[in-house]
Amino acid sequence: MEDSKLPMALRSNLLDLFGQIEREFENLYIENLELRREIESLNERLAGEGQTVDGGDLSKGALKTKASHSTSQLSQKLKTTYKASTSKIVSSFKATTSRAVCQLVKEYVGHRDGIWDLAVTRVQPLVLGTASADHCCMLWSIETGKCLLKYAGHAGSVNSIKFHPTEQMALTASGDQTAHIWRYMVQLPLPQPPADISASLDDDVDFSDKDEADGEAEGPNECPTIRVAMTTLKSHQGVVIAADWLVGGKQVVTASWDRAANLYDVETSELVHTLTGHDQELTHCCTHPTQRLVVTSSRDTTFRLWDFRDPSIHSVNVFQGHTDTVTSAVFTVGDNVVSGSDDRTVKVWDLKNMRSPIATIRTDSAVNRISVSANQRIIALPHDNRQVRLFDMNGVRLARLPRSNRQGHRRMVCCSAWNEENQACNLFTCGFDRQAIGWNINIPALLQEK
Repeated sequence: MEDSKLPMALRSNLLDLFGQIEREFENLYIENLELRREIESLNERLAGEGQTVDGGDLSKGALKTKASHSTSQLSQKLKTTYKASTSKIVSSFKATTSRAVCQLVKEYVGHRDGIWDLAVTRVQPLVLGTASADHCCMLWSIETGKCLLKYAGHAGSVNSIKFHPTEQMALTASGDQTAHIWRYMVQLPLPQPPADISASLDDDVDFSDKDEADGEAEGPNECPTIRVAMTTLKSHQGVVIAADWLVGGKQVVTASWDRAANLYDVETSELVHTLTGHDQELTHCCTHPTQRLVVTSSRDTTFRLWDFRDPSIHSVNVFQGHTDTVTSAVFTVGDNVVSGSDDRTVKVWDLKNMRSPIATIRTDSAVNRISVSANQRIIALPHDNRQVRLFDMNGVRLARLPRSNRQGHRRMVCCSAWNEENQACNLFTCGFDRQAIGWNINIPALLQEK
């Protein structure tokens, strides 16, 4: 390492990426061990009791014979019986429930690198926005999956995208150490005739077997491109990892790897406050939907709550509820903050009493940028291990989004975003597999299953 010719920032970035790869392999290894243990214990129990599992057709004699074999030599019949079993181990995964209430609706394919962040516009027409490591943002038709507009004004990875509460403006944060504000105008495509719809559905099903390049030829080249920002915010000395609009849309907050968050005036582009105190790089920032409150997350294992409700002073509270990087902390419509971390937990906090969390969700993988639905307050957890899980605010697990060779994410899931105004497609996720996915979550059925 001493003799390396690489710049320190690049070397640090590489080490961070290798660490993420190592964690993903570690998660797979742990899951593999747990599955082996479950198969072994089930095999031993079946052999000891000499009974068949519900739905199985193994005779007592066959079980005794198989019990002498090692786990790796289980008969195909026993494997089939294990999978079909209605035992607690299998039913706890709620696989049938997930398929019934969580369905993949649309894939948004066209980025040339991983997608870090996504958001849905807050004014009509409702479109999906994605921010990618390929230095671009794209706006998509939610219904057709077509790219409507591309923003190519950044010189680095685009790490975050957020839309203005009342105007057609987007705020993006980038590895080029700036945040940009840019205006967009999009026209939704006309509804397609039935024949075209069925063809596009076939394309979606087949995508997992295609090379990613197939999607590139169609999407980005057709959309109009914006290359110049309306406003450039550039006071940071490091990567700008996230940015958000304060309530009303007259100010924005940015979070950077330079360990500071900045508050800017949108009209003048002037720096209003620099929020310092975090010991390590910031990972995320989020604003309250109705009050002048900001929460920042950091690799220093803390998140901080900044209060700008009184113009003359701004107070800060530090929360130390995690043991590893806090990857995101978000406000809910009520008086709660939900934080997610690389320590594989998600914690729900009450703003009125934040000494300790009111609920803790423990998972088997690091948690990335979470999203909480406004109406039903369901938390969507995107994971390093490619899973997306849904929990309620009490920490009760509701479902896991389907993931197989044919559908779902094939690499780390970076972000989730709810959009309850669209009934057909009300949850979006994105990840390192270069695609965003729109899901239909049947929330009434989901809550009924609980």
